[in-house]
Amino acid sequence: MQLHQLRYVVALAEEGQFVKAAGRLRVAQPSISAAVRSLEVELGATLFDRSRHGALPTAAGEAFLPWARQALADCDAGVAAVEALGGLQRGRVTLGATPSLTTTLLPAVVADFRRAHPGVELVVDEAGSGDLVVRLEDNLVDVALIILPVAGSWLDTEVIGEEELVLAVPADHELARRDEVAVAELRDVALVMFRVGYDLREVTLAACHGAGFRPAFAVEGLEMDGVLAMAAAGVGAAVVPASALPAAGALVAVPFAGRELTRRIGLARRRDRTGSSAVGALVERIEAHLGAGHPPAGQRSAGSAPDPAGRGGPELSPQPRGAKSAGRPSLKARTASS
Repeated sequence: MQLHQLRYVVALAEEGQFVKAAGRLRVAQPSISAAVRSLEVELGATLFDRSRHGALPTAAGEAFLPWARQALADCDAGVAAVEALGGLQRGRVTLGATPSLTTTLLPAVVADFRRAHPGVELVVDEAGSGDLVVRLEDNLVDVALIILPVAGSWLDTEVIGEEELVLAVPADHELARRDEVAVAELRDVALVMFRVGYDLREVTLAACHGAGFRPAFAVEGLEMDGVLAMAAAGVGAAVVPASALPAAGALVAVPFAGRELTRRIGLARRRDRTGSSAVGALVERIEAHLGAGHPPAGQRSAGSAPDPAGRGGPELSPQPRGAKSAGRPSLKARTASS
């Protein structure tokens, strides 16, 4: 039994097709087929039911997969321990991140990390916080940038920032020139809503339910780009991170009164895994960017006129009136929790 066989089995189980597994691992499909078949012969059991639709793990395959994943994780941990002694000339980090953080926080972090450590391969796995916790448990990501809270006694989580959420509306919306809006006022506002499983959907629904009502959706089931586009077109209002609004665009950011809607950004890792020096360096970059309050592309204040030239860099774009921070998430706390 060889390590590459274990990697092939895990990839095939996750992808469900030999072609997709081969593409993910960047190897020829016949190599995966032969390696899996050889392992099945060695084990004396069929690990996958094959059909023209794909490959599904058998009962034997389901029993074997946790052990294969653990063996690979242990080997990766050994590599990480050696890398930690050898500096950051090479290595690989798989970072999980939610979609909204991928578009607002990560670009500057990744660019900074790549400049400092060009020999380290960085893979970003984009998913919701719940899915990222599962991928941490399955050893598919090294560290995850998530929205707290998440559950798992086997997790180490760290609060690294708090981000303000705002109501995004087009300039001609009745709320566009308000200095602030209360969550309770969303009772009479049709919302453009994210898909099920999206962290911002859960945060918004919890806030509305806490105010005693169930919000009405103008449309739902969207990712961030779709939500912003629908809101800009006047379909409805959207609750989004202040940092997600474009510097120059059709949307106005209206703050919530008393910072009623915020979200905690955190880093999550497995308790039983020692991260490599590359993982540690990436975490330090993320914390440094949040702590320094690096601004993203800015957005207009409520009631302000758009820049006719389409200008407005990170330092020049005004923040929403009444907002304590409409740029990158401001660092409010850094405490260990689980």
